[in-house]
Amino acid sequence: MSDFKEIYFDSKDGLRLYARDYAAIQPATSPSTKLPVICIHGLTRNAADFDELAPWLAQQGRRVLAVDVRGRGRSQHARKVAHYHPMVYANDILSLAQHLGIQRAVFIGTSMGGLITMTLALRKSSLIAAAILNDIGPVLSQKGLNRIASYAGESASFNSWEQARQYIKNINQSAFPDNSDEEWDKWARRAFAENAQGQLELQYDPLIAMPLKTGKLKASSWLARWAFRRLANKRPCLLIRGSISDLLEPEQAHYMQRVAPSLQYAEVAGIGHAPMLTESASAQAIRTFLQQVE
Repeated sequence: MSDFKEIYFDSKDGLRLYARDYAAIQPATSPSTKLPVICIHGLTRNAADFDELAPWLAQQGRRVLAVDVRGRGRSQHARKVAHYHPMVYANDILSLAQHLGIQRAVFIGTSMGGLITMTLALRKSSLIAAAILNDIGPVLSQKGLNRIASYAGESASFNSWEQARQYIKNINQSAFPDNSDEEWDKWARRAFAENAQGQLELQYDPLIAMPLKTGKLKASSWLARWAFRRLANKRPCLLIRGSISDLLEPEQAHYMQRVAPSLQYAEVAGIGHAPMLTESASAQAIRTFLQQVE
């Protein structure tokens, strides 16, 4: 039996979108009043990325929503490539919050999920009580963008979980040099699903990568920098960075700390883009951060 409830909700342009809803674990006599947490995954990922983090957060008395961004997982694919865009994604998160009657939440955004969170600060800042940005910011390294563009959008399919595991390992080993085979298998089972023909397919629409491959997603822009300033202004924010990340290198992290002096920071040793947030350094930073946000 799963420890989450499945939720479907509609986007403003009529797509059927999906999220996992983890109930806060709390004594029946003392219901939690803590703010819920909304988790948003990276470019080619899905809600399953948080299948260890979300139950851990729920044990701390917080309701957790982990969303499949449109074009990923169980959410429908966009009808137009132009709708694979942070502003549209942010509107989808607003639809989720409205569907559930959530007025304020803590946001955890990994990579693209962090860009969506920053964009949401422009769209409806009052929804964000606090934010955790996982290896992402308003200024990025072109090196990391090029690496992601080299594999994102592939229509990979395999006949066995061993092949799927090896594929995931091949494209991510530089960022996770110490991962065990068990971790790679876990990652593959999050990324792939069996189709009607019995083959394993990646759980995303290949067109999600078009903005990156065509150069529309820039390493920085004035809008991204403005969105980050808006997010980090007068609310708790935590940046978690992998120490060997090629997307958010020290230079970009230092920029964020300069423009947002109150930004809290944690680094995960020996990990690249992007930490899974289950590492001990991540867990400690998240626990300490959330104690400031009731």
